[in-house]
Amino acid sequence: MVQQWKEVGPNRYRETFGRYFEDFREGDVYEHRPGKTVTEYDNHLFTLMTMNTHPMHFDAEYAKYSEFGKNLVVSPYTLAILIGMSVTDCSQKAIANLGMDEVKFTAPVFAGDTIYGESEVLKKRLSQSRPTQGIVTIRTIGKNQRGETVCTFIRNMLIPTRGNAVDDRVPNY
Repeated sequence: MVQQWKEVGPNRYRETFGRYFEDFREGDVYEHRPGKTVTEYDNHLFTLMTMNTHPMHFDAEYAKYSEFGKNLVVSPYTLAILIGMSVTDCSQKAIANLGMDEVKFTAPVFAGDTIYGESEVLKKRLSQSRPTQGIVTIRTIGKNQRGETVCTFIRNMLIPTRGNAVDDRVPNY
């Protein structure tokens, strides 16, 4: 269970999120909800914030002459949405993202598309150098509202064992 509650006083509870290393099981799949409907504003803002100057992402007149006929959502934004969606299920307690591999953008995303994600636990192992932490590897798949896969990637995360997360040490957290 991702969302949990801890008792912080008589008849008083605080919600907590995330998984400890022990909570991950190889083969488990976590469906990330809610989805995110991408807006034209989202795409333009992310494109310009990251200094991507390709007009396919923000110039509708330019884009209408492309094979797509309209602006494409900038691919790093699609990736960022999926990483964000997976935080509650996969990396809310993470110490670090160790890397991403095999990032693939398999179909275009357009303003108005709704992205949904899911992550499968591929493997996990205790860290050899950090006895209170482990490495968890997941594959995340993003799909649009039609069920078409738009992005996939593999991510390695450093996850604390039970009782060793930062939020276990922060007073009143």
